[in-house]
Amino acid sequence: MLGWVGLAVLSQTTWVASLPRPISNCYAFDNSSRIVDFSSWFGYLFEYDLKQGSDLAIRFCKDVETRSQTGYVDFGQFDKFNYFVARSGQSDFVQEFYNGDLMGCEKSYDKMGRTAKVNIICGSCMNGQCQGRPGCICNVSYESNCRVIVDLAIPCDKTGPKVFQGFTVGFHPRSWELVYNGLTQFGFEKPNHDFSFPTGQTQVVLFMTAVASLSSLIQKPSLQVFPNKGLEVKLSGSAASGKPPTTLSPSMLIVDWRCEVSRNTPYEVNITIPVEGYEPIEFMLTKLCDYEQDQGGGATRGWAIFGVLSCIFFVSSTIFCCGGFIYKTKVERQHGIDALPGMTILSACLETISGAGHGYSRPEDHNSAFASEASWERPTGSSQSTARRPTERKYGSI
Repeated sequence: MLGWVGLAVLSQTTWVASLPRPISNCYAFDNSSRIVDFSSWFGYLFEYDLKQGSDLAIRFCKDVETRSQTGYVDFGQFDKFNYFVARSGQSDFVQEFYNGDLMGCEKSYDKMGRTAKVNIICGSCMNGQCQGRPGCICNVSYESNCRVIVDLAIPCDKTGPKVFQGFTVGFHPRSWELVYNGLTQFGFEKPNHDFSFPTGQTQVVLFMTAVASLSSLIQKPSLQVFPNKGLEVKLSGSAASGKPPTTLSPSMLIVDWRCEVSRNTPYEVNITIPVEGYEPIEFMLTKLCDYEQDQGGGATRGWAIFGVLSCIFFVSSTIFCCGGFIYKTKVERQHGIDALPGMTILSACLETISGAGHGYSRPEDHNSAFASEASWERPTGSSQSTARRPTERKYGSI
């Protein structure tokens, strides 16, 4: 029994192989799109003696400043969106620090105050000089009083997997809650029951974007469900059919799921998006099933049947009316509304409801009306009212 439990746990954990976002913003991609995580260096202090009564200090991925008896001068803070990038040449990576002190530097670098540029060398200093272990500041130079350039040597961590940069997945066309820049975001890299979708939400729409020049590398997504019975899941939409997404035209991945068996703990749905030449994109969704849901589509099928029957009735009625109108016009020589099918029955009903004497004469009664035209000219009103034929038929007024 323990063996089966261990096998189940192992199978549950091995197929979740997503590329999670590092635990901090202190990471970069090398020139081959492989991720290099510097989180272990986050906040590490490097100091360099400027021999001018002050020291330059770098708190890795945090800030750069000079320290002296007169106080600290800030040369910028690390921004998670700016700028930790790979560089070819003498340095392997470059960090930019902006928004330092403004005193005397109000107009420098687009009003961002003092700034710093840190060239990171993976290994040892080029000049062989080093101060401090592990890692050291090799050299410090000033472009001006408002900008400092620092060469920093550290032992770089081993590179990670190849990441498909620029790829995003979110709940809106311009969001990236699930995947950002090819990395699965917190809460979706593993089963997280705090973000489970409720039972009543039977559909989730996801939007995917990618760089247009590389979007053709994205393949059709697939899914796995744990446990594999009790939750019916289907993928549809333009992304499921293989349409390449772009930043201007995102593709949609529609997740339709239905609870067949209720469960105390949420179901786990792992969605995998293969990318040719890169590590696959994977993220996890969890679904609550507090109760069983009926087979979906019953109401839709009912409306579809109603629509088909209505269409058949409309076409049949049109054919019947047209055929009856042509028959009465050509064969029975009737014209106008008298040639419409069912007009005789309708006229009888209206005559019964409205009563005689309040309608208009039928066409065949026109001759009798012209024959009594002489009686209309007689001055006596009593004879005019009694001259009307008792057998004259009338249509009731509508």
